[in-house]
Amino acid sequence: MNVNANHAEPAEKKGLNFIEQIVATDLANNKNGGRLQTRFPPEPNGYLHIGHAKAICMDFGVAHKFGGVCNLRFDDTNPQKEDTEYVEAIKQDIEWLGFKWGNIYHASDYFDQLYQFAIRLIEEGKAYVDEQTSEQIAQQKGTPTQPGQDSPYRNRPVEESLELFQKMNTGEVPEGAMVLRAKIDMANPNMHFRDPIIYRIINKEHHRTGSKWKVYPMYDFAHGQSDYFEGVTHSICTLEFVPHRPLYDYFIDELKEGRDLDDNRPRQYEFNRLNLTYTVMSKRKLLALVQEGLVDGWDDPRMPTVCGLRRRGYSPEAVRKFINMIGYTKFDALNDYAMLEAAAREDLNARALRVSAVLNPVKLIITNYPEGQTEEMEAQNNPEYEADGKHTVTFSRELWMERDDFMEDAPKKFFRMVPGKEVRLKNAYIVKCTGCKKDDEGNVVEVYAEYDPTSRSGLEGANRKVKGTLHWLSTAHCLPAEVRLYDRLFTVENPSADPRDFRELLNPDSLKVLTNCYVEPFAVNNDTCNRYLQFQRTGYFTLDTHSTPDHLIFNKTVGLKDSWKA
Repeated sequence: MNVNANHAEPAEKKGLNFIEQIVATDLANNKNGGRLQTRFPPEPNGYLHIGHAKAICMDFGVAHKFGGVCNLRFDDTNPQKEDTEYVEAIKQDIEWLGFKWGNIYHASDYFDQLYQFAIRLIEEGKAYVDEQTSEQIAQQKGTPTQPGQDSPYRNRPVEESLELFQKMNTGEVPEGAMVLRAKIDMANPNMHFRDPIIYRIINKEHHRTGSKWKVYPMYDFAHGQSDYFEGVTHSICTLEFVPHRPLYDYFIDELKEGRDLDDNRPRQYEFNRLNLTYTVMSKRKLLALVQEGLVDGWDDPRMPTVCGLRRRGYSPEAVRKFINMIGYTKFDALNDYAMLEAAAREDLNARALRVSAVLNPVKLIITNYPEGQTEEMEAQNNPEYEADGKHTVTFSRELWMERDDFMEDAPKKFFRMVPGKEVRLKNAYIVKCTGCKKDDEGNVVEVYAEYDPTSRSGLEGANRKVKGTLHWLSTAHCLPAEVRLYDRLFTVENPSADPRDFRELLNPDSLKVLTNCYVEPFAVNNDTCNRYLQFQRTGYFTLDTHSTPDHLIFNKTVGLKDSWKA
């Protein structure tokens, strides 16, 4: 919707988060000519994680809500870490989350303009080339309570800095030998104003500009200017950029060249980051997990990456639901992973197709059922959504059942398969267990039961009450499968705050692979193989991206209940 002065009354803002309230007020006051333009500016140096998904929902969501536009801009100012692989993955993740950008930009689109701006700052005595080491520069920065010390190069002649800056971009100067610094205020209480580095040398080809540049702008120098060049009105970022905001405004003020920007400039606003228990959001640590083979790539279902969540079976709606649940504030918090699972559970309950799967099988033989006979039993695809229809499941004399559903000597409240007691086989018959067969080590290898032919589901008078209902599969009419069960990636709630190396905190039981499982064919037919599935009585699952017709692999998304509660 479009927002104008008529939409800015306080009553209209009650359902808005604080960023949306700011946008509504700005539009009502006709700031930036009544325009709304946001941007999502990822650095293409890795795959997006769920923290980025929160920023995506804000940047794209606020533009959509108020009739504006959100552009995608790649912050590609460091060719040492960036790759086109990440560019394509980022675009895929944004689209999967359900958003569309207006235009695609790159910080590298503005390298010429930024370079010329840097030259102008040198010419005006507002920037200089510094030949100190990074360690020396850091030592001279001072502390938040003590002013910094001037660099010995701070007052070098303008002509000398100009000549050296141009040499920095010819390849004559090695990496680390020189940097370009803005000359601002070494005593400023904001450390970011103490002559920040705005250009450094990187002798590596850029994935878009090739070998044209040897000097690359720092984030604080490129970001605000890119917003300005593109016409961004609301530059929304996370709380760690609060102390950067004055510098953001400073460089835009220097760039404007006398133009009045009071009501027509980009403005930075900050919200809290998304942090999750039992995982990390650091790209450096996530990259290490991938490169060291500690996980199965960026899309490992245990990873907090968007592609990892997708591979695990989360829907984009579930991710967006979770982000709406935790909201946007000005205070950082550690969000419980169980909240993400609860959002997935609620969403998948409404959309997942119900199928039968047996993960720990033992054979169940219906001894009084005719050998060679089969029946097709009707099963609802989703009882939450009648329009999903029904499918058939084949019933026969020999079935697979869950081993945990049978006990010879059961406690009073065990309402599953017990000798002498009745249970219903879901969508089929009531059966009465008559015993079992064991191997030499005492392990149950077969369970025996007799069925009541008059108790078939759907028949008139067949619904007499029994306390247990079990799922099953016909041994001759099912498919073998591998099933992967996932747990927390780390053993501590907040690994980022733990002083130990994060590798020491990895959960050795975060993945359990079951190789002797069975699923009904309906789980992988052409109509369902790309759908979200509920394995009845077990949890929500999805077909893994590495699955093949000859080797079916299913990933567990989340259980039917929260299994992490104490």
